[in-house]
Order: sequence, then structure tokens, then C-alpha cells
Amino acid sequence: MNDFQKSISKYGLYFEELRRRLFSLTKIFVIVFALGFFATSPAIKFVMSHLDISGVTIVATSPFQLIDLAMSVGFFSACIITIPIFIYYLYSFLKPGLLPSERKIFILSLPLGLFLFIIGFVYGVGMLYMGVKLIASVNVGLGVANYWDISTFISQIVLTSSLLGLLFIFPIVIRFLIRVGMLSIDYLKSKRRHAIVVIFIIVSLLPPTDGLSLILMAGPLILIFELTVLFNRKNKVVI
Repeated sequence: MNDFQKSISKYGLYFEELRRRLFSLTKIFVIVFALGFFATSPAIKFVMSHLDISGVTIVATSPFQLIDLAMSVGFFSACIITIPIFIYYLYSFLKPGLLPSERKIFILSLPLGLFLFIIGFVYGVGMLYMGVKLIASVNVGLGVANYWDISTFISQIVLTSSLLGLLFIFPIVIRFLIRVGMLSIDYLKSKRRHAIVVIFIIVSLLPPTDGLSLILMAGPLILIFELTVLFNRKNKVVI
């Protein structure tokens, strides 16, 4: 028996377990994608019935636009659902080789990360809704008609809110880097001004681009950064 066959024999069970989990993850992805695709129509009806923006007409500019939007919603929904499951599968696969303290950190970080993402996503939707209402009002005051493309309108809200949700998870990443010794609290304190500038630059790249929305979206991220420094200053706090 050559070395390759010995390796297959030795790690065959691990490869089989990995294959089984990947197959299970793929099935979940396909199922959630289908659910998101078919749920797009009732979701659009719900959003349109509760959308209260005066002077705005939401239009479809292509007969296939709603299908493209449903595909995007399905893919986005599948990613949101399967990524935490993938992380959990990865943890289950690596669990035998982790220390008890590392297991505890991982178990606490996953639900905390999901919670922070949801908070950031909901906050982003709220800020964007206020921003587009302000923009619509300004356009009407200038005598400009608001005909907004439904695909672009919904996609930008979902994408921007998702990116803001991911930014809300950043304290967990910082905490991990502190625990492994790649960052220190003194370094973070010394780079506070740089961090604030970077936050404003990142937020300025997200729609809407008005000053009020910029401040409202950057404010919580700056607060999260300060709280991260505060709660990790002794490097003894477990997430």
C-alpha cells in the first residue's frame, strides 16, 4: 500500500464526514433559495403596502425585472441562512481539536454575531428609509418627479443594510485578534482617529450619500468601536 492509499485509509472517515456536511449544506442552500425566490412576490406586496413615501412612484423597467429581483432575494436569503450553518458545521468538525476555552468563545460568538448582524441590518433599513424619504422630499421641492426602479431600490436597501450588519460584527473580529495577540488595546487607542476616518469613508460609499444619513450610520459604528476598546481594555473579558 503506497503513501496515498495510506492517507486515504487514515483520513477516509474525515473526508466522508466533510462530504456529508457539504451535501447537507448544499441542500439547505437550494431549499432556502427556492423559498426566497417564491416569497419575493408577497414580500414586495407587503413592502409596497407599507411604503409611505410621498411623491414617489415605484416602477418596473423590464418584464423580467421582478424575476431577476426574485433571484437576487433567493440568493441573498440562502447566503444569510447557510453561512451560520456552515460556521457551525466547521466548529463541529474542528471541535475535537479545540481547547475548552476556545469552544466557549466560539459558541458564544456565533449567536452574538448573528444578533449584531440583525441589529445592524434593521438599523440600516431604518436609516435608509429615512434617507430616501428626505431625498424624495427634496426632489419634489425642486420639481423633479420620483420614478424609482423597483429592483435598484430594493437591492440597494438590502445590500447596504447587509453591509452595515456585517460592520456591526466587527467587534467580534477585533476581540479575536486581541486574543491571538495580533492587536493590542494600546494600539487601538493610538489609532482611534484613523479608525473614525475609516468608518466615515466606508459609510460614505454606501447609499444614500446625504450628510444626515452619513452621520446616523457612522455614529453607531464609532460607538461600537469605543465600546470594544472599553470592554477589552484588560484583555480578560470573554465575548
